[in-house]
Amino acid sequence: MKISEILKSAATVLQAGGIAQASREAKSLLAFVLNVNQTFLIAHSEYELSVEEEKRFRELVRRRARREPFQYIVGRQEFYGLDFAVTKDVLIPRPETEMLVETAIELLQAKAKSKFCEVGIGSGCIAVSILHSVTAASAIGLDISAKALQIAERNAKTHRISERLELKISDVFDNLEDEIFDLIVSNPPYIPGADIKNLQSEVRDFEPLTALTDGGSGLLIVGKIIKDAPQFLKPNGCLLIEIGINQAVEVTEMFDKKLWLQVKILPDLQNIPRMVKAFIR
Repeated sequence: MKISEILKSAATVLQAGGIAQASREAKSLLAFVLNVNQTFLIAHSEYELSVEEEKRFRELVRRRARREPFQYIVGRQEFYGLDFAVTKDVLIPRPETEMLVETAIELLQAKAKSKFCEVGIGSGCIAVSILHSVTAASAIGLDISAKALQIAERNAKTHRISERLELKISDVFDNLEDEIFDLIVSNPPYIPGADIKNLQSEVRDFEPLTALTDGGSGLLIVGKIIKDAPQFLKPNGCLLIEIGINQAVEVTEMFDKKLWLQVKILPDLQNIPRMVKAFIR
């Protein structure tokens, strides 16, 4: 089939599957299959796909129509201006999480040398983006998933910062010993278990459940990070944690005022409380 014909057919399939921007996603998938940009699709609408190209494209369209995230289908996602490999073993990086990266960079760039820890490193998008911008920094990335650590390592090598990033299997800080950091950063599983059923099917049915929720209140791991972080932070060290909607008050109350100062909840671009920023005394 010609590009113009197969795009029309694919958009119909995607629309039937409930994909909101069916035509745009069809073009993105076809551009991926043909390894061209979308300008090529417009300029060469009469191009006829080979049997193999058509077969592969239709398979990807079927996967997307079943609500598998586009990012998992193509195996990548842009984050903080960098390209990251993603699989079903890690969360898909989201724009709101760039707030953690920007704040961390501001803190660490002021230091001649620094070291930070990321709890729940996943794809590595946060730690790798920070290290890519702050060349004098080094880091330890922790995750309970060995498969996630493999993806993080792959992304670290892609962006040439792997020599400054140590990866460890760990449930929060459990496997961390005798380490002191300028900064601890985390985008932990904070969605309440009861809310999982209300998420988009792309998230609920495909992204790793253990990276989304603790299965309970959504604040079990957040609370553990806040409780244990002081022993791993230098004086005046900082803790940055992404949080969910309606969690700001409860999270703020988790901080022991004898240990912490300047506990602030910062909003994202949509004015949703998104991140807690706290300094150890």
